[in-house]
Amino acid sequence: MKAVILLSGGLDSSTVLYQAKADGCECYAISFDYQQRHRRELNSALMVAKTAGVIQHQVVNFDLRQWGGSALTDHKIDLPEARSLDEMADNIPVTYVPARNTIFLSFALGYAEAIAAQKVYIGVNALDYSGYPDCRPDYIQSMQDVFRLGTKQGREGQPIEIVAPLINLKKTEIIQLGNQLGVPWDLTWSCYAGNDLACGVCDSCQLRLAAFAELGLKDPVPYLII
Repeated sequence: MKAVILLSGGLDSSTVLYQAKADGCECYAISFDYQQRHRRELNSALMVAKTAGVIQHQVVNFDLRQWGGSALTDHKIDLPEARSLDEMADNIPVTYVPARNTIFLSFALGYAEAIAAQKVYIGVNALDYSGYPDCRPDYIQSMQDVFRLGTKQGREGQPIEIVAPLINLKKTEIIQLGNQLGVPWDLTWSCYAGNDLACGVCDSCQLRLAAFAELGLKDPVPYLII
């Protein structure tokens, strides 16, 4: 069974790639250079994909800086730093990239249908404090309808399935799953800042560090501030 895996190089998407492998899929990874704030995560995606032994790894290039609207695509918008988990839960943060997962899933769908894949894996998670709108179950359910209605495979009764194995897991549970699957955490990258060392204070770093700490584990990624 062929599967396309959306791979950012972060903790969640890397776990999903290894889950697809454990599910017995032939894995085809797809990553995106959308002129985001940094390329560090793409380097991780390349390393994780190579270590996992994917059959093919596509990197799609386009420029979301053209309209910005996010701290990840507009350097004039500051990254949130040193926020409490309660603060993160208050509102959808400025790190939300408008319609990003819809764009990503559209590319993945085209790739999947072109290679006659049966599944598209994505590492969305509805329990992160960030609460991104395109990481929620109702969104994935609606996109599944798009996959069914907007493709030849779907109309012929063989729709490509969206697989979101992490959607209802806590970050600690994702790490435990990744440990079982053998995910190389040292190769992954979650920091929004993208320097040589992870910043330790952005929302993504804090969520990651808190989960490792709750499990009594040390995150092998080097941090500037812990």
